[in-house]
Amino acid sequence: MVLFFTFFATQYSGNTVIGYSAEAYRVGYANLVSIPFFIMIILVYLLFAPRMYKLSKKHNIVTPVDWLEMKFESKAVSILAAIIMLYALGNFLLEQLIAIGQGVAGLTGGTVPYQAGVIFFIVIMVVYGWLGGMRSVAYTDTMQGIALLVGVFMLLIGTIVYFGGLPAAGDYIRTYSPENLGVPEGGGLVRWTNFLILVGIGAAVYPNAIQRIFSAKSERSLKRSLTQMAWMPFLTAGVVFVIGILAYTAFPDLSVEESEQIVGMMASAIANENIIFYIAMVLLFGGIIAAIVSTADSVLLTFSSIVSKDIYGRYINQEASDNKKIMVGKIVGVIAVAFLLMVAWNPPGTLYQVFVLKLEILVQVAPAIILGLYWERSHAKSVFAGMLTGALVAAVFTFAGLTPLGIFSGVWGLIINLFIYIVGSFAFGTASAKESIAQVESSDATQAVR
Repeated sequence: MVLFFTFFATQYSGNTVIGYSAEAYRVGYANLVSIPFFIMIILVYLLFAPRMYKLSKKHNIVTPVDWLEMKFESKAVSILAAIIMLYALGNFLLEQLIAIGQGVAGLTGGTVPYQAGVIFFIVIMVVYGWLGGMRSVAYTDTMQGIALLVGVFMLLIGTIVYFGGLPAAGDYIRTYSPENLGVPEGGGLVRWTNFLILVGIGAAVYPNAIQRIFSAKSERSLKRSLTQMAWMPFLTAGVVFVIGILAYTAFPDLSVEESEQIVGMMASAIANENIIFYIAMVLLFGGIIAAIVSTADSVLLTFSSIVSKDIYGRYINQEASDNKKIMVGKIVGVIAVAFLLMVAWNPPGTLYQVFVLKLEILVQVAPAIILGLYWERSHAKSVFAGMLTGALVAAVFTFAGLTPLGIFSGVWGLIINLFIYIVGSFAFGTASAKESIAQVESSDATQAVR
Protein backbone atom coordinates (compact mmCIF):
# COMPACT_ATOMS: atom_id res chain seq x y z
CA MET A 1 0.00 0.00 0.00
CA VAL A 2 2.79 2.43 0.94
CA LEU A 3 4.71 1.59 -2.25
CA PHE A 4 1.58 2.13 -4.36
CA PHE A 5 0.89 5.55 -2.86
CA THR A 6 4.50 6.66 -3.07
CA PHE A 7 4.44 5.80 -6.80
CA PHE A 8 1.10 7.58 -7.08
CA ALA A 9 2.34 10.72 -5.30
CA THR A 10 5.45 10.77 -7.49
CA GLN A 11 3.51 10.42 -10.74
CA TYR A 12 0.54 12.63 -9.80
CA SER A 13 1.74 15.46 -7.64
CA GLY A 14 -0.14 18.68 -6.92
CA ASN A 15 1.26 20.19 -10.11
CA THR A 16 -0.73 17.55 -12.05
CA VAL A 17 -4.00 18.84 -10.56
CA ILE A 18 -3.12 22.50 -11.06
CA GLY A 19 -1.20 22.33 -14.35
CA TYR A 20 -3.24 19.72 -16.27
CA SER A 21 -6.59 21.34 -15.46
CA ALA A 22 -5.21 24.63 -16.76
CA GLU A 23 -3.94 22.96 -19.95
CA ALA A 24 -7.35 21.28 -20.53
CA TYR A 25 -8.98 24.70 -20.08
CA ARG A 26 -6.68 26.19 -22.74
CA VAL A 27 -6.68 23.47 -25.42
CA GLY A 28 -9.97 21.64 -24.75
CA TYR A 29 -10.52 18.00 -25.72
CA ALA A 30 -7.10 17.66 -27.33
CA ASN A 31 -5.79 17.34 -23.76
CA LEU A 32 -7.45 13.91 -23.49
CA VAL A 33 -4.01 12.62 -24.47
CA SER A 34 -3.01 13.05 -20.81
CA ILE A 35 -4.86 9.80 -19.97
CA PRO A 36 -3.11 7.47 -22.47
CA PHE A 37 0.31 8.94 -21.79
CA PHE A 38 -0.06 8.17 -18.09
CA ILE A 39 -1.04 4.61 -19.09
CA MET A 40 2.08 4.50 -21.28
CA ILE A 41 4.21 5.34 -18.24
CA ILE A 42 2.89 2.23 -16.44
CA LEU A 43 3.61 0.02 -19.47
CA VAL A 44 7.21 1.25 -19.61
CA TYR A 45 7.58 0.66 -15.86
CA LEU A 46 6.40 -2.93 -16.30
CA LEU A 47 8.95 -3.33 -19.10
CA PHE A 48 12.02 -2.63 -17.00
CA ALA A 49 11.19 -2.15 -13.30
CA PRO A 50 11.02 -5.84 -12.19
CA ARG A 51 14.35 -6.69 -13.83
CA MET A 52 16.03 -3.57 -12.46
CA TYR A 53 14.66 -4.38 -9.00
CA LYS A 54 16.34 -7.80 -9.03
CA LEU A 55 19.65 -6.26 -10.02
CA SER A 56 19.38 -3.59 -7.34
CA LYS A 57 18.98 -6.19 -4.60
CA LYS A 58 21.83 -8.30 -5.91
CA HIS A 59 24.33 -5.45 -6.33
CA ASN A 60 23.16 -2.96 -3.67
CA ILE A 61 22.21 -0.36 -6.31
CA VAL A 62 20.91 2.85 -4.74
CA THR A 63 20.70 5.35 -7.62
CA PRO A 64 20.12 4.98 -11.38
CA VAL A 65 23.74 6.04 -11.94
CA ASP A 66 24.86 3.05 -9.84
CA TRP A 67 23.21 0.81 -12.41
CA LEU A 68 24.81 2.60 -15.38
CA GLU A 69 28.24 2.44 -13.70
CA MET A 70 27.85 -1.29 -13.08
CA LYS A 71 26.64 -2.00 -16.59
CA PHE A 72 28.96 0.15 -18.71
CA GLU A 73 31.97 0.79 -16.44
CA SER A 74 32.30 4.18 -18.09
CA LYS A 75 33.04 7.43 -16.27
CA ALA A 76 31.78 9.39 -19.28
CA VAL A 77 28.41 7.60 -19.38
CA SER A 78 27.89 7.90 -15.62
CA ILE A 79 28.76 11.61 -15.39
CA LEU A 80 26.74 12.57 -18.48
CA ALA A 81 23.70 10.63 -17.21
CA ALA A 82 24.09 12.26 -13.77
CA ILE A 83 24.19 15.74 -15.33
CA ILE A 84 21.08 15.06 -17.43
CA MET A 85 19.25 13.72 -14.39
CA LEU A 86 20.27 16.73 -12.29
CA TYR A 87 18.92 19.03 -15.01
CA ALA A 88 15.62 17.11 -15.07
CA LEU A 89 15.34 17.09 -11.29
CA GLY A 90 15.99 20.84 -11.18
CA ASN A 91 13.23 21.33 -13.72
CA PHE A 92 10.94 19.01 -11.74
CA LEU A 93 11.57 21.13 -8.65
CA LEU A 94 10.84 24.29 -10.61
CA GLU A 95 7.43 22.81 -11.52
CA GLN A 96 6.60 22.37 -7.85
CA LEU A 97 7.60 25.95 -7.00
CA ILE A 98 5.43 27.39 -9.76
CA ALA A 99 2.50 25.07 -8.92
CA ILE A 100 2.39 26.03 -5.25
CA GLY A 101 2.66 29.74 -6.04
CA GLN A 102 -0.14 29.60 -8.62
CA GLY A 103 -2.34 27.39 -6.44
CA VAL A 104 -2.10 29.60 -3.36
CA ALA A 105 -2.56 32.82 -5.36
CA GLY A 106 -5.64 31.37 -7.10
CA LEU A 107 -7.21 30.01 -3.90
CA THR A 108 -6.79 33.30 -2.03
CA GLY A 109 -7.79 35.46 -4.98
CA GLY A 110 -4.33 37.06 -4.97
CA THR A 111 -4.46 38.03 -1.26
CA VAL A 112 -1.39 35.83 -0.78
CA PRO A 113 0.89 36.74 -3.70
CA TYR A 114 2.41 34.08 -5.94
CA GLN A 115 5.95 34.87 -4.75
CA ALA A 116 5.00 34.62 -1.04
CA GLY A 117 3.57 31.15 -1.65
CA VAL A 118 6.81 30.07 -3.34
CA ILE A 119 9.03 31.29 -0.48
CA PHE A 120 6.84 29.72 2.23
CA PHE A 121 6.91 26.45 0.34
CA ILE A 122 10.71 26.41 0.04
CA VAL A 123 11.16 26.84 3.81
CA ILE A 124 8.74 23.97 4.54
CA MET A 125 10.33 21.76 1.89
CA VAL A 126 13.90 22.10 3.13
CA VAL A 127 13.03 21.54 6.81
CA TYR A 128 10.62 18.68 6.10
CA GLY A 129 12.87 16.74 3.75
CA TRP A 130 16.15 17.10 5.60
CA LEU A 131 14.72 16.20 8.99
CA GLY A 132 12.74 13.19 7.80
CA GLY A 133 14.62 11.80 4.80
CA MET A 134 13.28 9.46 2.10
CA ARG A 135 11.46 7.13 4.53
CA SER A 136 9.32 9.98 5.90
CA VAL A 137 8.57 11.06 2.35
CA ALA A 138 7.36 7.55 1.44
CA TYR A 139 5.04 7.19 4.46
CA THR A 140 3.55 10.68 4.20
CA ASP A 141 2.92 10.04 0.50
CA THR A 142 0.18 7.62 1.62
CA MET A 143 -1.83 10.18 3.59
CA GLN A 144 -1.22 12.88 1.00
CA GLY A 145 -2.30 10.62 -1.85
CA ILE A 146 -5.61 9.82 -0.10
CA ALA A 147 -6.28 13.52 0.64
CA LEU A 148 -5.50 14.43 -2.97
CA LEU A 149 -7.82 11.76 -4.41
CA VAL A 150 -10.74 12.64 -2.12
CA GLY A 151 -10.27 16.39 -2.65
CA VAL A 152 -10.13 16.12 -6.46
CA PHE A 153 -13.37 14.12 -6.55
CA MET A 154 -15.08 16.64 -4.27
CA LEU A 155 -13.90 19.47 -6.54
CA LEU A 156 -15.40 17.61 -9.51
CA ILE A 157 -18.72 17.14 -7.70
CA GLY A 158 -18.82 20.78 -6.58
CA THR A 159 -18.03 21.99 -10.09
CA ILE A 160 -20.86 19.91 -11.57
CA VAL A 161 -23.32 21.03 -8.88
CA TYR A 162 -22.59 24.75 -9.04
CA PHE A 163 -21.32 25.33 -12.59
CA GLY A 164 -23.04 22.64 -14.63
CA GLY A 165 -21.88 19.38 -16.21
CA LEU A 166 -20.19 18.45 -19.47
CA PRO A 167 -23.26 19.27 -21.67
CA ALA A 168 -23.21 22.90 -20.48
CA ALA A 169 -19.45 23.14 -20.96
CA GLY A 170 -19.77 21.52 -24.40
CA ASP A 171 -22.41 24.07 -25.45
CA TYR A 172 -20.14 26.91 -24.34
CA ILE A 173 -17.08 25.51 -26.17
CA ARG A 174 -19.15 24.85 -29.33
CA THR A 175 -20.29 28.46 -29.32
CA TYR A 176 -17.16 30.35 -28.29
CA SER A 177 -14.17 28.02 -28.85
CA PRO A 178 -15.22 25.38 -31.42
CA GLU A 179 -11.56 24.68 -32.28
CA ASN A 180 -11.19 23.12 -28.79
CA LEU A 181 -14.04 20.66 -29.23
CA GLY A 182 -13.05 18.43 -32.15
CA VAL A 183 -10.84 15.38 -32.40
CA PRO A 184 -7.24 16.24 -33.38
CA GLU A 185 -6.38 15.66 -37.01
CA GLY A 186 -3.10 15.78 -38.96
CA GLY A 187 -0.72 17.84 -36.87
CA GLY A 188 -2.79 17.20 -33.76
CA LEU A 189 -2.33 13.43 -34.09
CA VAL A 190 1.42 13.89 -34.55
CA ARG A 191 1.40 15.98 -31.35
CA TRP A 192 -0.46 13.19 -29.49
CA THR A 193 2.12 10.64 -30.70
CA ASN A 194 4.93 12.92 -29.56
CA PHE A 195 3.42 13.12 -26.09
CA LEU A 196 2.97 9.34 -25.87
CA ILE A 197 6.65 8.76 -26.65
CA LEU A 198 8.10 11.67 -24.70
CA VAL A 199 6.01 11.41 -21.55
CA GLY A 200 5.50 7.64 -21.56
CA ILE A 201 9.23 6.89 -21.71
CA GLY A 202 10.64 10.05 -20.12
CA ALA A 203 8.44 10.06 -17.03
CA ALA A 204 9.19 6.37 -16.40
CA VAL A 205 12.88 7.15 -15.89
CA TYR A 206 12.46 9.91 -13.31
CA PRO A 207 15.48 9.28 -11.02
CA ASN A 208 13.32 9.73 -7.90
CA ALA A 209 10.78 7.20 -9.25
CA ILE A 210 13.52 4.66 -10.02
CA GLN A 211 14.73 4.96 -6.43
CA ARG A 212 11.24 3.90 -5.37
CA ILE A 213 11.67 0.76 -7.49
CA PHE A 214 14.81 -0.01 -5.51
CA SER A 215 12.95 0.48 -2.21
CA ALA A 216 10.24 -2.12 -2.94
CA LYS A 217 9.87 -4.87 -0.33
CA SER A 218 9.73 -7.61 -2.95
CA GLU A 219 9.34 -8.09 -6.69
CA ARG A 220 5.77 -9.26 -6.11
CA SER A 221 4.82 -6.09 -4.22
CA LEU A 222 6.47 -3.98 -6.94
CA LYS A 223 4.45 -5.65 -9.73
CA ARG A 224 1.24 -5.44 -7.67
CA SER A 225 1.75 -1.71 -7.05
CA LEU A 226 2.44 -1.01 -10.72
CA THR A 227 -0.62 -3.04 -11.77
CA GLN A 228 -2.82 -1.05 -9.38
CA MET A 229 -1.35 2.15 -10.83
CA ALA A 230 -2.93 1.22 -14.20
CA TRP A 231 -6.30 2.54 -12.91
CA MET A 232 -4.96 5.86 -11.77
CA PRO A 233 -4.82 7.64 -15.18
CA PHE A 234 -8.63 7.40 -15.35
CA LEU A 235 -9.22 8.33 -11.72
CA THR A 236 -6.73 11.20 -11.61
CA ALA A 237 -5.74 12.53 -15.05
CA GLY A 238 -9.26 11.83 -16.36
CA VAL A 239 -10.95 13.69 -13.48
CA VAL A 240 -8.49 16.58 -13.72
CA PHE A 241 -9.19 16.81 -17.46
CA VAL A 242 -12.96 17.00 -16.85
CA ILE A 243 -12.46 19.73 -14.23
CA GLY A 244 -10.49 21.78 -16.77
CA ILE A 245 -13.30 21.39 -19.34
CA LEU A 246 -16.01 22.31 -16.81
CA ALA A 247 -14.06 25.46 -15.94
CA TYR A 248 -15.15 26.93 -19.30
CA THR A 249 -18.57 27.70 -17.86
CA ALA A 250 -17.26 28.77 -14.43
CA PHE A 251 -14.56 31.22 -15.54
CA PRO A 252 -14.75 31.94 -19.28
CA ASP A 253 -12.25 34.02 -21.24
CA LEU A 254 -9.26 33.77 -18.91
CA SER A 255 -5.83 34.67 -20.28
CA VAL A 256 -3.03 32.08 -20.34
CA GLU A 257 -1.53 33.56 -17.19
CA GLU A 258 -4.88 33.70 -15.37
CA SER A 259 -5.76 30.14 -16.39
CA GLU A 260 -2.76 28.84 -14.45
CA GLN A 261 -4.74 29.64 -11.27
CA ILE A 262 -8.00 28.04 -12.43
CA VAL A 263 -8.08 25.23 -9.83
CA GLY A 264 -7.56 27.65 -6.94
CA MET A 265 -10.24 29.97 -8.31
CA MET A 266 -12.76 27.13 -8.67
CA ALA A 267 -11.97 25.73 -5.22
CA SER A 268 -12.40 29.17 -3.69
CA ALA A 269 -15.78 29.67 -5.40
CA ILE A 270 -17.07 26.22 -4.40
CA ALA A 271 -15.82 26.54 -0.80
CA ASN A 272 -17.98 29.64 -0.34
CA GLU A 273 -21.17 27.72 -1.21
CA ASN A 274 -21.55 25.55 1.94
CA ILE A 275 -19.62 24.11 4.88
CA ILE A 276 -19.25 20.61 3.39
CA PHE A 277 -17.50 21.89 0.28
CA TYR A 278 -15.51 24.33 2.40
CA ILE A 279 -14.07 21.40 4.37
CA ALA A 280 -13.56 19.40 1.18
CA MET A 281 -11.65 22.24 -0.49
CA VAL A 282 -9.47 22.65 2.60
CA LEU A 283 -8.76 18.91 2.32
CA LEU A 284 -8.04 19.29 -1.40
CA PHE A 285 -5.55 22.09 -0.97
CA GLY A 286 -4.04 20.41 2.06
CA GLY A 287 -3.50 17.36 -0.17
CA ILE A 288 -2.17 19.45 -3.07
CA ILE A 289 0.28 21.37 -0.90
CA ALA A 290 1.38 18.24 0.95
CA ALA A 291 1.80 16.32 -2.32
CA ILE A 292 3.87 19.13 -3.81
CA VAL A 293 6.01 19.33 -0.66
CA SER A 294 6.46 15.55 -0.67
CA THR A 295 7.34 15.42 -4.38
CA ALA A 296 9.72 18.34 -4.06
CA ASP A 297 11.39 16.75 -1.05
CA SER A 298 11.94 13.44 -2.79
CA VAL A 299 13.27 15.31 -5.83
CA LEU A 300 15.62 17.35 -3.64
CA LEU A 301 16.82 14.23 -1.80
CA THR A 302 17.47 12.42 -5.07
CA PHE A 303 19.24 15.52 -6.43
CA SER A 304 21.47 15.66 -3.35
CA SER A 305 22.19 11.90 -3.44
CA ILE A 306 23.30 12.06 -7.09
CA VAL A 307 25.62 14.98 -6.27
CA SER A 308 27.03 13.41 -3.09
CA LYS A 309 27.25 9.75 -4.13
CA ASP A 310 27.44 9.65 -7.93
CA ILE A 311 29.61 12.70 -8.60
CA TYR A 312 31.43 13.90 -5.46
CA GLY A 313 31.94 10.57 -3.72
CA ARG A 314 32.67 8.54 -6.86
CA TYR A 315 34.82 10.91 -8.92
CA ILE A 316 35.92 13.97 -6.90
CA ASN A 317 36.77 12.77 -3.39
CA GLN A 318 36.57 9.00 -2.96
CA GLU A 319 38.14 9.20 0.51
CA ALA A 320 35.45 11.55 1.88
CA SER A 321 33.44 10.32 4.86
CA ASP A 322 29.73 9.64 4.46
CA ASN A 323 28.90 12.73 6.55
CA LYS A 324 31.02 14.94 4.29
CA LYS A 325 29.41 13.50 1.14
CA ILE A 326 25.95 14.13 2.57
CA MET A 327 26.87 17.69 3.55
CA VAL A 328 28.21 18.43 0.05
CA GLY A 329 24.97 17.12 -1.44
CA LYS A 330 22.86 19.29 0.86
CA ILE A 331 24.90 22.44 0.18
CA VAL A 332 24.66 21.97 -3.58
CA GLY A 333 20.93 21.30 -3.12
CA VAL A 334 20.44 24.61 -1.31
CA ILE A 335 22.37 26.47 -4.03
CA ALA A 336 20.17 24.82 -6.66
CA VAL A 337 16.98 25.79 -4.78
CA ALA A 338 18.20 29.41 -4.51
CA PHE A 339 18.80 29.50 -8.27
CA LEU A 340 15.39 27.96 -8.99
CA LEU A 341 13.73 30.53 -6.74
CA MET A 342 15.10 33.28 -9.01
CA VAL A 343 13.80 31.43 -12.09
CA ALA A 344 10.38 30.79 -10.51
CA TRP A 345 9.99 34.42 -9.39
CA ASN A 346 8.75 35.21 -12.89
CA PRO A 347 7.67 31.85 -14.37
CA PRO A 348 9.37 31.20 -17.75
CA GLY A 349 6.28 29.40 -19.11
CA THR A 350 3.12 27.56 -18.15
CA LEU A 351 3.36 24.55 -15.87
CA TYR A 352 2.68 22.29 -18.83
CA GLN A 353 5.52 23.83 -20.86
CA VAL A 354 7.97 23.38 -17.97
CA PHE A 355 6.81 19.76 -17.64
CA VAL A 356 7.48 19.01 -21.31
CA LEU A 357 10.82 20.86 -21.32
CA LYS A 358 12.11 18.58 -18.58
CA LEU A 359 11.23 15.43 -20.50
CA GLU A 360 12.83 16.60 -23.76
CA ILE A 361 16.25 16.11 -22.13
CA LEU A 362 15.56 13.40 -19.53
CA VAL A 363 14.25 10.94 -22.12
CA GLN A 364 17.78 10.77 -23.56
CA VAL A 365 18.95 8.56 -20.64
CA ALA A 366 16.13 6.04 -21.26
CA PRO A 367 17.99 3.93 -23.89
CA ALA A 368 20.96 3.44 -21.56
CA ILE A 369 18.75 2.53 -18.59
CA ILE A 370 16.17 0.34 -20.36
CA LEU A 371 17.91 -1.05 -23.45
CA GLY A 372 21.04 -1.61 -21.38
CA LEU A 373 19.04 -4.04 -19.25
CA TYR A 374 18.22 -6.31 -22.18
CA TRP A 375 20.86 -5.92 -24.89
CA GLU A 376 24.18 -7.49 -24.04
CA ARG A 377 25.87 -5.91 -27.06
CA SER A 378 25.28 -2.38 -25.70
CA HIS A 379 28.65 -0.61 -25.77
CA ALA A 380 29.71 2.27 -23.55
CA LYS A 381 31.14 4.39 -26.38
CA SER A 382 27.99 4.24 -28.47
CA VAL A 383 25.79 4.77 -25.41
CA PHE A 384 27.73 7.93 -24.49
CA ALA A 385 27.80 9.26 -28.08
CA GLY A 386 24.08 8.63 -28.52
CA MET A 387 23.10 10.17 -25.19
CA LEU A 388 25.28 13.27 -25.73
CA THR A 389 24.14 13.84 -29.31
CA GLY A 390 20.49 13.27 -28.41
CA ALA A 391 20.66 15.72 -25.50
CA LEU A 392 22.40 18.38 -27.62
CA VAL A 393 19.91 18.00 -30.49
CA ALA A 394 16.97 18.19 -28.07
CA ALA A 395 18.42 21.27 -26.34
CA VAL A 396 19.28 23.15 -29.54
CA PHE A 397 15.93 22.36 -31.20
CA THR A 398 14.04 23.33 -28.03
CA PHE A 399 15.69 26.70 -27.54
CA ALA A 400 15.59 27.44 -31.28
CA GLY A 401 11.90 26.49 -31.38
CA LEU A 402 12.49 23.87 -34.10
CA THR A 403 9.98 21.03 -34.59
CA PRO A 404 10.65 19.60 -38.07
CA LEU A 405 7.64 17.60 -39.39
CA GLY A 406 5.82 18.54 -36.17
CA ILE A 407 8.02 16.16 -34.15
CA PHE A 408 9.13 17.42 -30.72
CA SER A 409 12.80 18.18 -30.16
CA GLY A 410 13.10 15.49 -27.47
CA VAL A 411 11.73 12.85 -29.86
CA TRP A 412 14.19 13.91 -32.58
CA GLY A 413 16.97 13.63 -30.00
CA LEU A 414 15.73 10.18 -28.96
CA ILE A 415 15.61 8.93 -32.57
CA ILE A 416 19.19 10.07 -33.21
CA ASN A 417 20.26 8.78 -29.80
CA LEU A 418 18.89 5.28 -30.54
CA PHE A 419 20.42 5.23 -34.03
CA ILE A 420 23.90 6.00 -32.70
CA TYR A 421 23.43 3.60 -29.76
CA ILE A 422 22.42 0.64 -31.94
CA VAL A 423 24.72 1.20 -34.93
CA GLY A 424 27.66 2.01 -32.64
CA SER A 425 27.08 -1.07 -30.50
CA PHE A 426 27.11 -3.29 -33.57
CA ALA A 427 30.35 -1.60 -34.66
CA PHE A 428 32.20 -1.63 -31.32
CA GLY A 429 31.12 -5.06 -30.10
CA THR A 430 29.97 -6.09 -26.62
CA ALA A 431 30.24 -3.94 -23.51
CA SER A 432 32.77 -4.70 -20.81
CA ALA A 433 30.37 -5.10 -17.93
CA LYS A 434 31.46 -6.63 -14.63
CA GLU A 435 28.62 -9.08 -14.82
CA SER A 436 26.22 -9.56 -17.67
CA ILE A 437 22.48 -9.62 -17.23
CA ALA A 438 22.48 -13.16 -18.50
CA GLN A 439 24.85 -14.11 -15.69
CA VAL A 440 22.59 -12.38 -13.17
CA GLU A 441 19.58 -14.31 -14.39
CA SER A 442 21.53 -17.53 -14.45
CA SER A 443 22.55 -16.92 -10.86
CA ASP A 444 18.95 -16.20 -9.88
CA ALA A 445 17.79 -19.39 -11.58
CA THR A 446 20.45 -21.42 -9.78
CA GLN A 447 19.41 -19.99 -6.42
CA ALA A 448 15.78 -20.78 -7.20
CA VAL A 449 16.65 -24.42 -7.92
CA ARG A 450 18.53 -24.68 -4.64
